[in-house]
Amino acid sequence: MANTTDVHRSIKSKSSPWKKALTYGSLVILGAGVGVGGSYAFNSPTLSARTTDNPIIAQRQDINQTPGSPQIAVPTNFVTQVVEKVGPAVVRIDAARTVTQQTPEIFNDPFFRQFFGSQIPQTPNRQVQRGTGSGFIISSEGKIITNAHVVDGADRVTVTLKDGRTFTGQVLGTDPLTDIAVVKIEANNLPTAKVGNSDRLQVGEWAIAIGNPLGLDNTVTTGIVSGTGRSSALIGAGDKRLQFIQTDAAINPGNSGGPLLDQNGEVIGVNTAIIQNAQGIGFAIPINKAQEIADQLIAKGKVDHPYLGIQMAQITPDIKQKLQQAKGWRLSEDQGVVIIGIVPNSPAARSGIREGDVITAIGEKSIDNPTEVQQEVDKTQVGSRIPLQISRDGRIINLDVEVGVLPNQVS
Repeated sequence: MANTTDVHRSIKSKSSPWKKALTYGSLVILGAGVGVGGSYAFNSPTLSARTTDNPIIAQRQDINQTPGSPQIAVPTNFVTQVVEKVGPAVVRIDAARTVTQQTPEIFNDPFFRQFFGSQIPQTPNRQVQRGTGSGFIISSEGKIITNAHVVDGADRVTVTLKDGRTFTGQVLGTDPLTDIAVVKIEANNLPTAKVGNSDRLQVGEWAIAIGNPLGLDNTVTTGIVSGTGRSSALIGAGDKRLQFIQTDAAINPGNSGGPLLDQNGEVIGVNTAIIQNAQGIGFAIPINKAQEIADQLIAKGKVDHPYLGIQMAQITPDIKQKLQQAKGWRLSEDQGVVIIGIVPNSPAARSGIREGDVITAIGEKSIDNPTEVQQEVDKTQVGSRIPLQISRDGRIINLDVEVGVLPNQVS
């Protein structure tokens, strides 16, 4: 959940999820919370200028009408149609969390009590932190996808529909590693958003964002898909196991958890982040990944992430030199991923992987960087085996490693 008075955080921080509410490092600010700026100007393309066999916007004809003559209806554009279709399924999520602030220990010192006496508060001070985000309904009985940081640690969650009805939300589960959560409200026959296929996205396709930025309910912005497969490390969110959709549709604080839609009104992503101090660079979690995570949260309230337990670095001339100086390793490989650390009692440790080993392939796929390793691991199921081709002291070794479950403390 977003804290409206403290929205910036470091991705490396080990503080509570509430202190991590909105910003991925110094680069990225998440779109939840109504107490921040971060608004970005976006000049949408002139839709009527696009040349097609079927123009997206019909041109208005100059027709002299006499008083009382019937009005000529002008066809709406595809954005209007998408908003009419999906808008009722987009919700506002208000979350509140009670925090307790203890009296600083220094005020318990007799020296201070001698001077301040009863003026020093004796009981902890309780405050309520509030934040706002968005979500979208995926089932007619009230299941809603949103971002984990919107509702993490919340004592109370309130969901407001476009028609004005409000419901108490129950958090079925959150997954901070992918920043996906599922909230349930007690209602029936609700409008739903149709889920699309983010695997088929192409750069240049239309993108439409609906949400509640800065508390402005049911705001619509448009743009295109600017890129796909953006790694979390690339955008400054190195602790997320995600490949993001990049879009120039304006995403602002309060948009978090809202849908990114294609021109057919199907959900292609979950709006999540923007790069601070840059215009037209926003990011969404691909809906295929979000749906996979949501299904697990609905089924069991948690997500079992595949896990090997290794620390990796891409082999480069600079890395080779530094490892030789620091560890005395003489790597003969010029390509691949070197293992620089192994978590004790992890699947990697039990399989016989050693520090200094170089992963050159997984199955039939050649490996060049750690992101590729993580992607291949994420494709597996917990308990399955993954074939690693390893170079060790100039020899090729093939290992089948049983995939484990990512421990909570590691995530």
